[in-house]
Amino acid sequence: MSADLEACGQRIEYAGAWTRTLETLRILHLAHVTHIPFENLDILLGRPILLDLESLWAKLIHGQRGGYCFEHNSLFAAVLESIGFRVTRLAARVRAGATEILPRTHMLLRVNVEGQNWLADVGFGGDGLLYPVPIKHGEVARHFGWQYRVMIDDGMQVLQSLRPAGWSDLYSFTLEPQEPVDYEVSNYFTSTHPRSPFVRRLVAQRPGAESRWTLVNRLLTEQKPDSVTGTTLKDDDALLEVLAERFGLRFPAGTRFPYKES
Repeated sequence: MSADLEACGQRIEYAGAWTRTLETLRILHLAHVTHIPFENLDILLGRPILLDLESLWAKLIHGQRGGYCFEHNSLFAAVLESIGFRVTRLAARVRAGATEILPRTHMLLRVNVEGQNWLADVGFGGDGLLYPVPIKHGEVARHFGWQYRVMIDDGMQVLQSLRPAGWSDLYSFTLEPQEPVDYEVSNYFTSTHPRSPFVRRLVAQRPGAESRWTLVNRLLTEQKPDSVTGTTLKDDDALLEVLAERFGLRFPAGTRFPYKES
């Protein structure tokens, strides 16, 4: 199966040219992360996470759903390659919120365009990139009110974001290309292992230019560059309403997600 660019354009409200340029890459990246939410709801419903292109297209494009990193970045890579971009699939260890060394369970992309390598990642959720960032160590990229940079730490590439307390690590990665089978293993662990946070809690996230919305179980937060506010939803019916209204994720009335209370 090849990527259906017309259907993709409708899903992310992109009507521009499908050209192999940096500007196209930037616009497609922003359109993807602001229209297709990050979420793990199928895992909680006991459904398998499939990474073949046909399944991804059925879920994220035609099914108006979201997904997590393996789904988002596999889909985005297929779109970019259909346009003619040179894409290398990579793997990272998440550092944000970690208290120990974690396995490489995050997928990201390196895209070479106009003689420069760019880190593209449409699947990191609420704290993630809005645009690609250059893989130039120390060069700061401003995405509206947020700032990012790639640094070197003990031989590892590290993506950082600027917080009120200073620069904070999001994840570390190498430039070693990954094969689809590598993601199959990581995806299986992430979607089934009892230690995986995606098995234990409900997560839906949607970044934007001014606000980043995150739902963890029944806690809904809005993050702005200089503030964070939150509210706890009263029950699971209210949760379904927020999923539909804030994240564009619609489920039949009475649907329940068996998350564990935090």
